[in-house]
Amino acid sequence: MNRKAIVPIKLVAVVLLIGIVAAGCASSGASPSGSTSQTSTAGSSQSASAIPTPTDSASSSATVSTGPTSTAAATNAPALTAAGPASVDLGTAGNYVLLSKAGISTTGATKITGSIGVSPIAATAITGFGLVRDSSGTFSRSSLVTARVYAANYSVPTPSTLTVAVKDMETAYTDAAGRAAGATGLGAGKIGGLTLAPGVYKWGTDVTIPTNVTLSGGKNDVWIFQIAGTLSISSATKVILAGGAQAKNIFWQVAGTTTLGTTSTFNGNILDKKNIALRTGAVLNGRALAQTAITLQANKITKV
Repeated sequence: MNRKAIVPIKLVAVVLLIGIVAAGCASSGASPSGSTSQTSTAGSSQSASAIPTPTDSASSSATVSTGPTSTAAATNAPALTAAGPASVDLGTAGNYVLLSKAGISTTGATKITGSIGVSPIAATAITGFGLVRDSSGTFSRSSLVTARVYAANYSVPTPSTLTVAVKDMETAYTDAAGRAAGATGLGAGKIGGLTLAPGVYKWGTDVTIPTNVTLSGGKNDVWIFQIAGTLSISSATKVILAGGAQAKNIFWQVAGTTTLGTTSTFNGNILDKKNIALRTGAVLNGRALAQTAITLQANKITKV
């Protein structure tokens, strides 16, 4: 082969060698880049799992309690979406703001919005109301009550209507008491200062509310409180509703007596096995349904 033919061949070989080297460099540079990306992703995942979640923060708080079914509340989210348990059906007992088997008495300037009733006892067990019997004989009126007053000795159909209402009250009490609880013995019975999400709460002791307690949830959310002992709220203390929570969806099932302290504000339906007493100036938004007596002292009670 002559020299003129060898020179082009060498040039081609050099060009090919340069191309191979360049390709190798490009491949070598791409690999670390991909490796770096994978390492970064893994590091990000690890970091996220190591950071305490909002649920961890909420559960460690001494002033916040969440219901067993409230995921949103457990994470301290602004809007609570958990509905809690199904509502308690009050039946025809829900037609009354006060219903008692042993009597209703009041002193002072009490104001009641809604109807009240007693059964199986007579109207003589309703004292302090200045009752005026209607000409129909089926109910009475009182300047302290915006609706009507009923008693078991009034004309038909009042006696049978009240019998059914009392039975519905007792059924509702049993229903509320039998719900499966998601939280038991919260705060050893002292729930002042807490914010409670929708759910079923149970205590085998007395329950006291020495400072304000907040029930936070939506307008359709439900709270059921099962109390084996007594229930009491201190003077000038409030059960506060937040986030759209409504008193009609709150049920306090109490085996012992219930006492609402002077000028306290209470929300919810009280289903009590025994006596319900409202001290001077106490406000109740809901219902007081007692299987014994109800005593009032210049209170404001509104059926919701």
